[in-house]
Amino acid sequence: MELIDTKLDEVYIIKNLVFEDQRGTFCKTFNTEMFSENDLCNSFKESYYSISQKDVIRGMHFQLPPHDHHKLVCVPYGEVMDVILDLRKNSDTYGEYINVNLSAENRNSIYIPKGLAHGFKALKNNTITVYNVSTVYNENSDSGVHWNSFGLDWNVNNPIISEKDQKLIKFNNFNSPF
Repeated sequence: MELIDTKLDEVYIIKNLVFEDQRGTFCKTFNTEMFSENDLCNSFKESYYSISQKDVIRGMHFQLPPHDHHKLVCVPYGEVMDVILDLRKNSDTYGEYINVNLSAENRNSIYIPKGLAHGFKALKNNTITVYNVSTVYNENSDSGVHWNSFGLDWNVNNPIISEKDQKLIKFNNFNSPF
């Protein structure tokens, strides 16, 4: 496994270890020793997956303190444009974002520390996105910022978005607790 820096501090693309033979593919997406050696969270409390159709946008989500969490995301089937927005007030990249493609083909993951919002746009039908998080979900800490309020061109004409995500606060009106 290999960590690749991004312009957002402590956000890493992870080149996962992949083995292929006549049976198919075997992919290692987490290694506690490698995470510890690189000062990354290695204690995940919950794991989820979503199945999304093309042009579904989910985001931009996070948990508020004290239930904020680190997140490890991968896509074992399909492809997403994964988006991370820096909400850390003392960060040099506050308000900046990155987008990276995660897919079954590139087999990469992304590591997202506390204090960042996460979302994605599905690029293919039936895309499966797996999320591992370091805290147990807390409904009262569930939050986010509006997907289309921080300058990213999502390159989609008719996105499929939940009513809940459409009602999220705009980034410019968000008072970050991070």
